[in-house]
Amino acid sequence: MARSRRTSSKRKKTKKIHVWPWLLAGALLFISYFAYRIFRPNTYPFREKTYFYIPTGSTYGEVLKALQRQHIVRNLRDFDWLARKLHYPQHIHPGRYAIKPGMSNLQLVHLLYSGKQAPVKLVINKLRTRQDLIRLVSRHLEADSASMATLLSDEVYLRQYGLDTNTALCAILPNTYFFFWNTSAEGFFKRMMQEYHRFWDSTRLQEAQALGLTPNEVMILASIVEEETHDNAEKPLIASVYLNRLRKGMRLAADPTVKYALGDFSLRRIYSKYTRFHSPYNTYLHEGLPPGPICTPSPASIDAVLHAPQTDYLYFCAKPDFSGTHVFASTYAAHLQNARRYQAALDSLHIQ
Repeated sequence: MARSRRTSSKRKKTKKIHVWPWLLAGALLFISYFAYRIFRPNTYPFREKTYFYIPTGSTYGEVLKALQRQHIVRNLRDFDWLARKLHYPQHIHPGRYAIKPGMSNLQLVHLLYSGKQAPVKLVINKLRTRQDLIRLVSRHLEADSASMATLLSDEVYLRQYGLDTNTALCAILPNTYFFFWNTSAEGFFKRMMQEYHRFWDSTRLQEAQALGLTPNEVMILASIVEEETHDNAEKPLIASVYLNRLRKGMRLAADPTVKYALGDFSLRRIYSKYTRFHSPYNTYLHEGLPPGPICTPSPASIDAVLHAPQTDYLYFCAKPDFSGTHVFASTYAAHLQNARRYQAALDSLHIQ
């Protein structure tokens, strides 16, 4: 009887010993399965990093649809499972996110949960119209064209910055900026005004005051200089011509203002019929500065106005060699001779 009990006890021990390997194997399989779902690469095989966009106000369901629509996640169910486990649906952050090839579900969820966006590089070069600005911003940021157009047409909003619908582009300084993609139209404009005030430091404000001009007036004049030449070395001389005309009460008679008034920036020759075109921007018809800038002037053009040398020049004309530079004159008679040489050069090439 005792022997029988000992045999039975051995069998139980043997069964227990045989069960443990299976339990261990099962646990390893269980862990491997969930580790696979969590850590395995789950992005489409794009070659370089791509960007995932989450619009402002998006729900978790809309994020899932966007991940599928923008071809970011391959297995949406696995992503959804982990995202819910980590409470991502309660922490949706709008923006633009850099997705690298081979990212796992855990990496994707952590990135989106953190709200760590990839900034947008916005390069602002010369812009001539508000519509140019609207197109640029709406092409790179979440702020759409309608919201930008509304802001730039809002006299009450612009007045708080000392601007109006004509001078709104004075706030825009050409440069390279970095924004979060979900920046609103108002957020964009506030940032531009911060850059404006940073540029217009106490030194430049004093220089503008010495000329008897406000910062916005300097920028309007600088926009004309900007359109007259690409040669930074020549800009101060051109600025001196226009400053001399302003001091003498002469009309600026600037060809670029006629192009702006007509909305045709391709014109090579400004005929008298164009100079009679009725527009507050036509400085052949109206004295003083136009009501707003005719482009966004570069810092070089602005400083050219602020640092214009003392000259007696009242006229300038493009050189007939088409170098893009100009010849300057103090008298109208000398200017006419320069103008005839340039017009003859245009005629010889049949430029209309």
